[in-house]
Amino acid sequence: MISFLDLQKVNNRFRDKIDERIKNILDCGWYLQGQENELFCKNFAAYCGTRFALGCGNGLDALRLIIAAYGIGYGDEIIVPANTYIASILAISENGCTPVLVEPDINTYCIHPDLIEEKITEKTKAILVVHLYGQICPMEKIWKLAQKYQLKVIEDAAQAHGAVYQGRRAGNLADAAGFSFYPGKNLGCLGDGGGITTNDEDLYTRVKALANYGSDRKYHHIYKGINSRLDEIQAAVLDVKLQFLDEDNQKRRTIARKYRDGIKHSKIILPAAYDEMAHVWHIFAVRTPERDSLQQYLSEKGIQTNIHYPTPPHKQGAYQEFGQLSLPVTEKIHREVLSLPISPVMTEEEVDFVIQTINQW
Repeated sequence: MISFLDLQKVNNRFRDKIDERIKNILDCGWYLQGQENELFCKNFAAYCGTRFALGCGNGLDALRLIIAAYGIGYGDEIIVPANTYIASILAISENGCTPVLVEPDINTYCIHPDLIEEKITEKTKAILVVHLYGQICPMEKIWKLAQKYQLKVIEDAAQAHGAVYQGRRAGNLADAAGFSFYPGKNLGCLGDGGGITTNDEDLYTRVKALANYGSDRKYHHIYKGINSRLDEIQAAVLDVKLQFLDEDNQKRRTIARKYRDGIKHSKIILPAAYDEMAHVWHIFAVRTPERDSLQQYLSEKGIQTNIHYPTPPHKQGAYQEFGQLSLPVTEKIHREVLSLPISPVMTEEEVDFVIQTINQW
């Protein structure tokens, strides 16, 4: 069986380095907000090209902390792509804001920049972009809209670690960015983890306090905060793996290029990439009206696939307020999309087998 993502194999490459860092943590007995966290945040900020980085509990927390720190709340609206994982939208509604859903570009699956302006009202406070599947959104058009209407821009960069747009990395393309370090991400830890990057010192100071019970120093609480901290073990693991992120992303690009050059089937639509460096291929998603049939066929041939995502957020029970909303492009994507195996530990033989098997479908 070709695994969709063999995390054991991914992490075993760094086993000796991770073991050494964890041993150091156990020896010193400091498990939260210590030297490992400080080091990783310093290195991750430098990698992204931002002044500040903060570790937190997960990607959802990263986004909701940014929104809270900007004071965006009840009565406010935030524009967000309809085609995304539900966490992007939960971060908005958990702050009491109204998510305003915008259809994606059917070719890139990212928010369609030409459909944003018509959704902007006097209540709009921010645009939350999602670099879905590892591809950077068309940020230049979004920057211009934000400047025109004086809106904040927030990146959901949970799937885009290391992607580059006009010489700048994901995480340094907006007022602030939220990352997930969930194990399956391009940069993943060994559990839950998240991060925030920004060049805004005031925002950094606020999110840092908000993530620590609203405290700027021990037993002194200036906000009604939450508990969302990246622990020392996860920070150490991430710091080890960060050194190899560009190399791993390049392996993903090589596999994606082979898929895009080699898969030739009249019923399958391959993903578009407008700029090779702007895509890190967290997910390689093909589309076909016969998605379930293709998935079953590949499973029978020993190829594990996944669906990102089977049901769009506006059709989930959690968002019944969107009940009658019609988003045909989003709904079409969610009916047809199928994610193929892609990871830095796939062999050439495995990639070739996936291509040959699909072409024989």
